[in-house]
Amino acid sequence: MGQRRGQGQPMSDWLSVRSLVEAMDERLGLQWVAGLRGAERRLSRHAHGEAAPSLVGHLNLIHPNQIQVLGNEEMNYLLGLRKNSQRDVVEQLTNGHAAILIVTDGLDVPMALQGLAESRSVPLLRTPLPSHELINILRYFFSNKLAETITVHGVFMEVMGIGVLLTGNSSVGKSELALELVTRGHRLIADDAPEFARITPDTLRGTCPPVLADFLEVRGLGVLNIRAMYGDSAIKESKYLKLIIRLFDLGSGEEQDLDRLHGGRQSRTILGLEIPVISLPVAPGRNLSVMVEAAVRNHLLRLKGYYAGEDLSRRQREAMGQESEPDTHPSAS
Repeated sequence: MGQRRGQGQPMSDWLSVRSLVEAMDERLGLQWVAGLRGAERRLSRHAHGEAAPSLVGHLNLIHPNQIQVLGNEEMNYLLGLRKNSQRDVVEQLTNGHAAILIVTDGLDVPMALQGLAESRSVPLLRTPLPSHELINILRYFFSNKLAETITVHGVFMEVMGIGVLLTGNSSVGKSELALELVTRGHRLIADDAPEFARITPDTLRGTCPPVLADFLEVRGLGVLNIRAMYGDSAIKESKYLKLIIRLFDLGSGEEQDLDRLHGGRQSRTILGLEIPVISLPVAPGRNLSVMVEAAVRNHLLRLKGYYAGEDLSRRQREAMGQESEPDTHPSAS
């Protein structure tokens, strides 16, 4: 079973404004305008067990974003209001619902907004970037920084261009199989404890914890540095998880559940996403690396809509239909 990142690592759920500015200052050209005392305000993926307001977006006074972005259109709207209406909008912007305000396009910031942001410790920053570019960059940043993560036992590899997780009981031969796949030109991502993050609604990205990067433990050989032994091309930093291959011992009884036409195909839920699983029995004399390559190739064919088992069934039905047709040829006299 996978292990979610525990409460001792809250940075998977939230990020302070100060941390955001430090991480993205160079990329975004951020400049503090007011509200520096609010630098420890939190940007959160969750709030009180429920979905938090949207992390970033253009000015929204009805459902405030955690990061309210004011570009040309928003500033023209604000400056075009009458004095009382403008004061009401500035009050709403700095009432604490938004964690941070960012003015884009290098625009001048109204003094009324600066004053209330400073007095209420609401971080107010400015960037020379256009608003749409700023929002796209921040959304990508948050999708990685605040993504829900889980650690799953196994060996994560790139095989035939897709992310494949090798799982199975301890000592079933996952690391030995991974080593053989590396020698056949495939790439190691993480051994033992790959971390997966749900970075979009339908995407899991797998990476290796920094302390384990490049290493593969093989019984009898100990810990191997795959990068040092096989070069940089044998290592991949990350990959999207597309397939799980589960190894089990032949003779354990599980092989009785395998479908002769379609093999052992199930699915496994990781962070709410269904990932296809192919079960392969392990036995002396079986070339598992070749079987894994074949499993991945077959999986890619299935993604394109081709199913070998159904193709065989169709051919059999056609052959049986031809055999059952009556003989219409006249008999020899």
